[in-house]
Amino acid sequence: MPEDELSRSSHSNPGKSLVNGIKTNPASNSPKSSFSVPMGPPVYVDLAYIPNHCSGKNTDPEFFKRVRASYYVVSGNDAANGEPSRAVLDALLEGKSQWGDNLQVTLIPTHDTEVTREWYQQTHEKQQELNIMVLASSSTVVMQDESFPACKIEF
Repeated sequence: MPEDELSRSSHSNPGKSLVNGIKTNPASNSPKSSFSVPMGPPVYVDLAYIPNHCSGKNTDPEFFKRVRASYYVVSGNDAANGEPSRAVLDALLEGKSQWGDNLQVTLIPTHDTEVTREWYQQTHEKQQELNIMVLASSSTVVMQDESFPACKIEF
């Protein structure tokens, strides 16, 4: 790029800057100012880890509308902190219902928790309707002094 074009492009928007490719206004003091994620096509992946141990603090139906995975890992095991969150599991159902296609989704809980068991039982019909399968493992791996549930995933 010629020097004069570079100079113009870097000074053409005073007061505006880019954050992750999105124009922002640094004069705004609000932490959530008018920052929003631009609309775009959904992202399809094989495997997605539900953020923050499936906590409701940063995962909502929008996540599941935009990040469309064949497999979602739920790693929460801290009931005192709301992990996993029933609201996030419900958000999966809401988000998946917006996909418009009936791709199979497999939910992989890494821990057997009361929240996931109750959610599974109470929403089983909806899961079937949306082609969502929840893996439950009865196998256990024993390594040294530790044992934990085993799960096999095939792509």
